[in-house]
Amino acid sequence: MAPPYGEDSPLLGADAADRASIRSSSVHKPPSESSDEENGSLLQPEFGNVEDDVLPEESVLGRNIDWKSAYIIAISRVIGSGIFAVPGVILTSVGSIGLSLSLWILGAVVVACGLAVSLEYGCMLPRSGGDKVYLEFTYPWPRFFASTMIAVQAVLLGFTASNCVIFSQYVHFVFDVEARDFSKKSLAVGLITVITIIHSCWYKVGIRIQNFLGWIKVGLVLFMVLAALYVVIFRPERKDLGNSQMGLRSWDGLWEGSDWNLGTIATSLFKVFYSYAGLSNLNNVMNEVKDPVRTLKSVSLTALATACLLYLLANVAYFAVVPIDEIKQSGQLVSALFFERVFGPNVGRRFLPLAVALSAAGNVMVVTFSVSRLNQEIARAGFLPFSRLLSSSKPFNAPMGGLIVHYIPSVLVIVLPPSSEVYSFILEVEGYPGQVFALATSIGLIWLRYKRPDLKRPFKAWIPAVIFRTLLCFALLAAPFFPPSHPKPGGLFYATYAIVGVGMLEEKQDVLDDGTTITVLTQVPEVE
Repeated sequence: MAPPYGEDSPLLGADAADRASIRSSSVHKPPSESSDEENGSLLQPEFGNVEDDVLPEESVLGRNIDWKSAYIIAISRVIGSGIFAVPGVILTSVGSIGLSLSLWILGAVVVACGLAVSLEYGCMLPRSGGDKVYLEFTYPWPRFFASTMIAVQAVLLGFTASNCVIFSQYVHFVFDVEARDFSKKSLAVGLITVITIIHSCWYKVGIRIQNFLGWIKVGLVLFMVLAALYVVIFRPERKDLGNSQMGLRSWDGLWEGSDWNLGTIATSLFKVFYSYAGLSNLNNVMNEVKDPVRTLKSVSLTALATACLLYLLANVAYFAVVPIDEIKQSGQLVSALFFERVFGPNVGRRFLPLAVALSAAGNVMVVTFSVSRLNQEIARAGFLPFSRLLSSSKPFNAPMGGLIVHYIPSVLVIVLPPSSEVYSFILEVEGYPGQVFALATSIGLIWLRYKRPDLKRPFKAWIPAVIFRTLLCFALLAAPFFPPSHPKPGGLFYATYAIVGVGMLEEKQDVLDDGTTITVLTQVPEVE
């Protein structure tokens, strides 16, 4: 009998099907009276067995994420604070419009190459956990090395702080409140706290809220681009602006003031990557996605096209409306200046920046939603203390343990760094270790093509794109150690984020009360 999987089924090829140990599902169920043959030979994975990562696994929460929700998880992660805040930061760093736009285009190309790698892995290994699953499958030796590295990165550096900071800054801007250090950080901490509570206690309500906020932010970027187009075409007169220019009026001097320092370009690229981050966000929650392989392919490619187009148009909109000197002085408030210039001090300064703040909040929601699943997978593998507690979905049928693991470092990163440098520092710290794993997955993908041709690949990345991504990762990992052309006196050491970014056990399986299968790491008893 033919197996009950379609053409896109992410299974081993026929010659290697016997390699997978297919004995039980990760969702613990009582044995059925009928045999596997009588049930159509439906293959079920064994949690903790690396070979079984090629088989789909359903979460104890069920598959509740349809195509629309999956698209929002991807695009809402991408369109967060990045497009509303990062362009001003990048222009300040590189000095010119030409170099700034070039980095956004280069970043889109690199992100597309990285997405191809994530798609091949995600369709081949359709399990929640993303890079954790891929690196464990690719690098089983040294034992526990890949798992430990992912666990350290996810727990210590897997925070959601930058969009909390942007939310706080824009709320202070909207209500014209003096942005004191304590009030900014308190509001940012309050946001991550409320979102953690929502996702911990009301699973489906959290999904509905993040879907609603996701569509708001897509509409907001489209509205901003159309508003800029209106200003460029009709050039309306604004008396309240006086003699101030309405942004770029010609392309003369496009490259004037460019800073070609390798370290500056690398740190700016990290910020671009941060803005595009999230296209592979769906890979972290595959156990909850309906028809995971087909959904992953269509959603990821649609989100990539949407993000690239909107980001390029949004940058052009900023440069067309807001004077370059004001953009450089605005820091993370470039979109607030844009709205104020187009719509005036009332609507422009109040209503639309508030929409940007809601956009940042929506981003925090989807990142918290997906990262908590990664943390739960790490706990299931036994790499966190109190793994039984952190792996469970009790008492509210939600990954509260993973949410708490995500919450603690997020609060610390918001509270501890100096307010004046916290946003840029967070972007760089989040971006640098990501390049380490990008390098590892890129090399691993090429290795698996050679070593494991038996694996079924519903999506295959273009090898030249993977090689290009690999070479660029090497360059970006080295570049931060080149000193900047204009170091900031009294600021953080220029390579701080790169520095920050960088026993005998046996495994036993156990099943929690809610049906979640976990791995318990125990010390091997000494043989006398």
